[in-house]
Amino acid sequence: MKAMILAAGRGKRMMPLTAELPKPMLEVNGKPLIEYHIERLKAAGITEIVINLAWQGDKIEQYFGDGLQLGVKIEYSYEPEGGLETAGGIINALPILCKACDKFIVINGDIFTDYDVHALTQLVLQEGEAHIVLVENPVHHPDGDFTLGLANQTQKYTFSGIGLYHQSFFDTYDNQFLALGPLLRQGIEEGRVSRELYLHVWSDIGTPERLEEINKQLGTAYVG
Repeated sequence: MKAMILAAGRGKRMMPLTAELPKPMLEVNGKPLIEYHIERLKAAGITEIVINLAWQGDKIEQYFGDGLQLGVKIEYSYEPEGGLETAGGIINALPILCKACDKFIVINGDIFTDYDVHALTQLVLQEGEAHIVLVENPVHHPDGDFTLGLANQTQKYTFSGIGLYHQSFFDTYDNQFLALGPLLRQGIEEGRVSRELYLHVWSDIGTPERLEEINKQLGTAYVG
């Protein structure tokens, strides 16, 4: 199985920290965010990784190269300036992701979590299906995104940015600027997207304040 790390976003809310640096390269406890994902994927036995690049993407490629120094193989999916959004980035990378497999993991490059992606490798997906990980709603996103799909449930949880997808989940969409949220909502309505709730470490590193907070939690004072 392969995995994709989404790293093409502009990171406007992180300015000025992302003026000349892609958001996934911001450091948590002295290490780039994206490196934690690579290490967790490797620990789960996933050593073939695709990273999409747009804003300051050359910084990621220069830092990690082909990935051999970390014991993985990294390929890059290049996008135009401004990127292709989440689903668009995945669709653009499908020729690389699906050379020899029909399902793959996708992780947002700007989150910090201890989620064990090995659990996703054990799931079976049929054509057109996906499985996503939800988390409790953070303060900055109190209304959530999706329910767990239980009978009569109205409580919504936040999409973690972690999911497992069958390549055919994206079959009806062209290579274009396209967000993932609407595709997931449609898939849920059609009964093609299963969900789970993760209750342990997860943080969306979307602002300088959240970056500082996670560094403090890990015992390292952030220096901006």
